Amino acid sequence: MGHCLEFLKSEDGAVTIDWVVLTAAVIGIGFLILVPIAFSSDSAATVIAADIAVQPIGYNR
Repeated sequence: MGHCLEFLKSEDGAVTIDWVVLTAAVIGIGFLILVPIAFSSDSAATVIAADIAVQPIGYNR
């Protein structure tokens, strides 16, 4: 029984849990920022590709 109380009072793993939670939060915020940028850059790439496709090639402008 004494080992159980020692385990419950111990704070050795608390720092690890804090780092796991902080790391998960940073990754989550990164995804929240990355997703809109990725979709808008895909749209921009499509527009740029369409514009390049209609440009004349060579010196015969």
